[in-house]
Amino acid sequence: MMDLLEKIHQTLEYGGICDHCLGRLFAKRSFGLTNEQRGHALRVVHALAYNIPFASYERDTCWVCNDLLESISGWAQRVAVTLKDIEYNTFVIGTRTPPMMTESEEMIWSDLSLEHPEPLKSEMNREVGKAVSALTGKKGDPKNPEIAAVLNIADDRVELQIAPIYFFGWYLKYERGIPQTHWDCRACRGNGCEKCSFTGKQYPTSVEELIADAPKRIFAADCGILHGAGREDIDALMIGTGRPFVMEMQNPKIRNVNLQELESAINASAAPRVQVKLERWSNKKTVEMLKSHKGHKTYRILVDIDSSVSLETVRNAVSKLKGVLIHQRTPERVAHRRVDLVRERYVVDIECLGMESSLYRIEVTGEGGLYIKELVSGDGGRTTPSLAELLAVSARVVALDVVQVDGIAGNLP
Repeated sequence: MMDLLEKIHQTLEYGGICDHCLGRLFAKRSFGLTNEQRGHALRVVHALAYNIPFASYERDTCWVCNDLLESISGWAQRVAVTLKDIEYNTFVIGTRTPPMMTESEEMIWSDLSLEHPEPLKSEMNREVGKAVSALTGKKGDPKNPEIAAVLNIADDRVELQIAPIYFFGWYLKYERGIPQTHWDCRACRGNGCEKCSFTGKQYPTSVEELIADAPKRIFAADCGILHGAGREDIDALMIGTGRPFVMEMQNPKIRNVNLQELESAINASAAPRVQVKLERWSNKKTVEMLKSHKGHKTYRILVDIDSSVSLETVRNAVSKLKGVLIHQRTPERVAHRRVDLVRERYVVDIECLGMESSLYRIEVTGEGGLYIKELVSGDGGRTTPSLAELLAVSARVVALDVVQVDGIAGNLP
């Protein structure tokens, strides 16, 4: 007890300090008290122990917090007003304190070797959070907040960080020449120039933009980011069962949306080039698992091969690739944006289905990351073995369709 009294006495010798800041220095002493109540009680104990008139504690502005904690109600009102046009159920308060306040409290912690202080920002977060909850009826949830209101004390403003909304589904792409995601113009790097008609884009649109267009309006969001389980080439179709994806809507002002109605709105907006089937609401963890998953993929391709080669010879060569480990050096066509290394991927299954006009229809299932065009052409010897190598003639993919991406949904949260 004497040690506590001595520390209280040393603290008060610094000069004017508010009850909040005094109580916060001994925050883990006793329970069921606010820091303000604790600070007042400590001041009373000090007055009794040292026989000091209580009126002598009258002070000017608190030298630690600059009386910030007297403005809890005002900050709560500002937060409530800032959030009034945004849909949310859970929130958290954060506080960005000026360096001088942080240095002041850390100095007294160090000087007095205090063991149980609470940071100023922690008290602001808690007390403003309680006040905001009382004003709005919303729940404070530091673990899973839908919105974070950050009190920027130095700049005297409330900054919002709205949690993204994620939804999971499968997309089909029915038109060639559309990339999966937005590409900045190579010439101007997105700034806008004559080459891109000042759009800043390498291609007029993307699967990402087509899917995100309706949700941007529905969620009143800034933008949508598509996270796909791999990606098809720009000149490939995505048909069959579709490609799994998660769409991340950033800074949504609206959250209460019906998933079926969202799917209908996307399909109405993106038709006829893209179609989606939405399965459920999702989260960031699903995005991480989707990106790391290496499921098998099935492709249906049309291949141009020298006309002197018979169908039987092609089928025989194709059969020799089934179950084979393929060594692929990074293809020349993507070498400008991929690390140059040799990847090993298995051909799980492959079959020549016949001919269409003068082209060969082949279906191949490969491990995730297997380059199909190079499996056919050999890419100048960078992929081995290849169909061209086995046939000893040139072979190239004329059209490629992705028809299935396996093993995704059952493994995702």
